[in-house]
Amino acid sequence: MGMWPQVSIDLPEGYGLCFGCGQDNPIGLKMKFAPDGKGVSAIFNPDARYQGWPGYLHGGIVACLLDEAMSHAAGATGARCVTARFETRLKRLTPISGPLTVTGHVTRKTRKVIECAAAVSLADGTVAAEGNATHFVINARPEAGRNDR
Repeated sequence: MGMWPQVSIDLPEGYGLCFGCGQDNPIGLKMKFAPDGKGVSAIFNPDARYQGWPGYLHGGIVACLLDEAMSHAAGATGARCVTARFETRLKRLTPISGPLTVTGHVTRKTRKVIECAAAVSLADGTVAAEGNATHFVINARPEAGRNDR
C-alpha cells in the first residue's frame, strides 16, 4: 500500500461544501445527523436529481448515504478519521418517492481504526442497503463526542 499524503482535516470555520452533509453545497444531499442512542441517524428525502433508473435512487448516491452515516458515527467518538475502505450491499432498488432513514454505528474501535456499519431503510422499515467501513484514526479531538468531522 502506498503512502498516505499528509492532509489537514482541520476545516475552516463555516465549511459547508461537503457533498453529503454540507448545507452550502447547492447540489449536495444536505444530510443532518443526530445521535440516536446506538449511533447516528438522519432522514433523507430523495428527489429526481439523484435518480438512476426512473423513479429509483442512483446506487452511487445510496453508497454516499452509507459512507456519510459511517463517517459521522466514527466522528461522534471524538476521533478525527478518514474512510480507508467501505463496502456497500444494495439489497433492493431504493425508490425516490418517500423518506429514507439512514443510520450508522461503530462496531469496533481501537486506537488506530474505527469500524462502522450503516443502513438505508425505507419508510416501512425495509432495509434497502447496508454497508460497513474502516476508518483510519488521524488523531483524537479534544472535544470528544462532537458529531462533525
